[in-house]
Order: sequence, then structure tokens, then C-alpha cells
Amino acid sequence: MISVLLNWVYAGFTMLVLGFGFSEFVRKRLGYQMKGMVSMIAAGVAIATMYAQVFSLFYKVGLAANMLLVILCIVILLFKGKAFWELLCRLMRGTGMAQKLVVAAFILLWAYFTSRGYMHYDSDLYHAQSIRWIEEYGVVKGLGNIHVRFAYNSSFFALCALYSMKFAAGCSLHAMNGFVALLLCIETLRLIKVFTRKKLVLSDFARLGAFYYLTTIYSEVTAPASDYVIMCAVFYIIIKWLDIMEDNTMEAAPYAILCIGGVFAVTLKLTAGAILLLTLKPAYMLIKEKKWGQIEAYLAMGILAAAPWLIRTAVISGYVLYPFPALDIFAVDWKIPVDAALLDAAEIKTWGRGINNAALVNMPITQWFPNWFRTMLPAVGKILVITDVICIFLSVVFLVYQIINAKKATIFDNQTNNNAVNDNTVNNNAANNFAGQTLVIFTVELCYIFWQLSAPLLRYGYAYVLLAALLPAGWMICRICDGSDKKVYVSFYKISIVILSVFAIVKGVSLARYAYSVCGKPYYVYQQDYGKYELNSYEVQGITFYYPANQAESDRTGYDSFPSIPRKTEIRLRGETLKEGFMAAKP
Repeated sequence: MISVLLNWVYAGFTMLVLGFGFSEFVRKRLGYQMKGMVSMIAAGVAIATMYAQVFSLFYKVGLAANMLLVILCIVILLFKGKAFWELLCRLMRGTGMAQKLVVAAFILLWAYFTSRGYMHYDSDLYHAQSIRWIEEYGVVKGLGNIHVRFAYNSSFFALCALYSMKFAAGCSLHAMNGFVALLLCIETLRLIKVFTRKKLVLSDFARLGAFYYLTTIYSEVTAPASDYVIMCAVFYIIIKWLDIMEDNTMEAAPYAILCIGGVFAVTLKLTAGAILLLTLKPAYMLIKEKKWGQIEAYLAMGILAAAPWLIRTAVISGYVLYPFPALDIFAVDWKIPVDAALLDAAEIKTWGRGINNAALVNMPITQWFPNWFRTMLPAVGKILVITDVICIFLSVVFLVYQIINAKKATIFDNQTNNNAVNDNTVNNNAANNFAGQTLVIFTVELCYIFWQLSAPLLRYGYAYVLLAALLPAGWMICRICDGSDKKVYVSFYKISIVILSVFAIVKGVSLARYAYSVCGKPYYVYQQDYGKYELNSYEVQGITFYYPANQAESDRTGYDSFPSIPRKTEIRLRGETLKEGFMAAKP
């Protein structure tokens, strides 16, 4: 636990400095001032991840990468140190003692959970080895040829390698999922404002979904699985987007910056691609105002966010995107065979659908959905999926109803020639919020539909499942309350407070029980390590490879034995060393 806290102090400070440097660039170049420490650290997470990926293209990500990172932070502080410390002091002064104590408590709580818990199956299958390859070699040509899962290339693994601190801790720490969950947890604390605001807003429903999601993963954040970080990133982007709209922000900059965050989310896991639909709003705003210079700046930042990940994917797999062999533009000797890529893509889909037979990948949804719904979802998941389907239908009906009413109101206003500039401003804000909220809701619904039709394993899309139910429901509740008398609104509000309070108590008790159940584990100084497994080995051109001793029972190898693969298979090196990479096995 202490090792996790120390790791977070270093990671948090370097990310804050990077995020501050980015905010200064945005302020000078685009005229927008980023607000809040969490927002700057979140930006720093993305920048540190991009940095780690770029560094991995040239060298292994370890001590040298961290030394250069520290130098970069020092340079930022040398040029902007006074402004940085002033900002830090201002943010600290603006935080009350009670809030500081709550945040401190959550830091300790999440450090406790990150230090111990369930090591995800896939983490000992390939996450740990993916991180180790980045620590030892950076990026290796054709790495996916010895295990196709290495070609998934989540940018999160580069971030994990950067802050694993193996050179200092003596073991590879895996604390970044806990750190990101902590940031999201701090962001959800603003849900408390519903008690003082005495008004429901759409972001409350997004925060409620994030809070619920966090209560499902606290026992698993010790594992460096990319499923958790991408769900946290999606929640964060949607919450901040709604916050900006609810502040009646009329400038494009904060929306465009969040869209760059959306590009970063795609590099964490490709399944988040539908979130890029949000780019329609800032693109429309900037084109309408003819801010071509800003458009170029945002496009450049988006390209920078994606480029290192795309290059790494091409180096590891031979494809621009993997596993999508249709985008086959490189003629390289390390390319994963097309058949293997197609089989891998089919296995991902059928595994998520509960079929476990890649040959049935084209089975119609009407045939696989009933069995998937019955066998692959817990009780809560079944309720959520049913609610999602209902909410998607109702949101379309409600949208049509609102548009018809809005047109009638506009005609009436034009006919009666109602006053003034203030009314026009209010109407414009309401129209912009309506359009913006509609875009957000249909974006999360598209994310849900994409998840449902591709590989609908719950952990792959928990954020989409929750948001696709909560946001349309919250949208309709807020719109109904706004158009109702005070008694109806107060009733909705009181019911919401009761539900929220009961939910918090139930989840709090569950959390306390789990915390007590794992308190006896000896991880108060060092973090729980990866799993240990009985392995066999064999040599290829004098290089020892490891694989599970009993392949009938397990395909996991953990972190320590390197390089390791899930089963003994033919390996073809491109040269004499691992750094030169691998070619596909002979057919």
C-alpha cells in the first residue's frame, strides 16, 4: 500500500505538471483557461501515455524514460514555476477542510484496494507480458506473431510501463487503474451538490453511473486491465462534457479538448470509437465562426494523440488497426497472417456473445441474443440491458415530441413578437443545451449499440450500458420537471434523494465488508504481485521461451518469466535477437 501511495505521489505530480504545461499552451494558443486540478491531472494522464508510447518507439520504457520525463517537468517549472505554484496554492485555498479530508480518505481507500485484490485473468495471460515487453524493449516488430493478444496494443500498457518503477521498487508496480479510478471518484464527489443545489441536472445521472461503476471494480483495480481505464475515461469525458454545457459555455475550446480526450480514449481500447461522434459539436461551432487556425490546432493535437498508437500497432501487427485486416496497406515481413487476424476478431466477438465458436461469428442477433442474455449477464446486467432498450426507444419518441413542441413555441414567439434580448439569450442557451444533450445521449446510445452488436461482454462496455440507461432517463426527468409545477418537481427531487441515499448506504456497507475481508493480506508496504505459475521452457535460436506446464488447465504465465507465451508454438525470429522481432510461423 505504501509503495502504491509513493507511486501515486510521483505519477500525480508529474502528470499535474504535464497537464499544467498543456493548459498554458491552450491558454496562450487558443485563449481558453482549463479549470481544476483533476482536469489538469486527467490531461496529464493522456500526455504521459502519449509520451511513453513515443519513447517506446526508440527505446525501452524504464529509468531513461523517467529521467527524461523529470527533466521535461523541470523545464516546464523553470519557465512557468511561479504560475504553477500560484495556481496550486489558489486551488488548495479554494478547497474546504472537509473536502480535503474526504479526498484524503478516498486516496487511502483506493490505495488500499489497489494494493490487493483480484488479479484479472487476462492480466496474467497477456497484460503483464505486454507491459514487460515495453519495459524491456519498447516496441518489437511482429510481436503479435508469438501471441495475437500482444497486437491489441492498448496505450494503457505504455502508461503502466512508464510508472511501473521496476528499477526503483524492485518489482513492476501496476497501480495506474487505481489512480485513474481515484480521479473519477474525486470527480463523482460533486454529486453531493444535489443536496445543496436542490435541483437535478443531467450530469448528476452520469456521476451516479460512474459512482456505481466504481463500486463494481474496487476489488479488481490492482490488475492492469485496459477494460477499467477505458470505462473510467468514457465516464470522465461524458461528465465533463455535461458540466460544460450546464455552465452555458458558448466557446468551442473545452468541447474540442474533450474530443481530443476521446481520441486518447480510442487508443486505450478501440471499442470506444463511437465516442468520436461528439466532435460534431465543436466542429460545427468552429466552422460556423470560421476559426480555421483553431481547427488546424485541434486537428494537429488529435493526430498527435493517435499517431504513436497507430505506429506502435503497425510495428507490432503489420496493420494500421488490429484486428481489422481490411486496412492492409503495409508490405512487411512481420505482418500477422490475414487468416489469423480474422480468426482473432471472430473469437473476440463470439466470446463476448457467449458462443465460443468462431465459426458462428455471423450468426444473426436473433439467434445468439437470447442465450447471451440468459447466460452472460448477471441479474443487474439483465435489468440494465432491458432498461437500455426501453430508454433508447423512449428517447427517440421524446426527442420527436420536444422538437415538435419547440417548433410550435418558435412559431408562437414569432407571431406574438415577444420582447427582448434577455429572452432570446435564455432561449438560445436552452436550445444549445437541448442540442448538446441530445448529441451526448445519442453518442452513448450509439456506443451501446456498437458494443451490443460486436463483443457484448459486460466488462467491455459497462459505461455504455449504464449511461445508455441513465442519461435518457435523466434527460426525460429533467425536462419533465422543468415543465412541471413546483410540487411535481419537489416530489421527483425527494424521491431521487432517498434513492441516492439508500444506494450510497448499501454500497458503503458492501465496500466495508470487502475491505474487512482482505485486511489480513500482507500488502501494506508492497503491492500484491502478479500471479505465479508452473512453467516449462524451450529454446529458439538460443533464446529461452516459457509456457504453462499444464496447458490443459491454464494458459497464464504471469510477469516474472520472460518472454512467455500461452502455449508452446513455432517461433520465427527476424534476426538473432528479440529486438529484431518475429515473423509469422510457416503455414
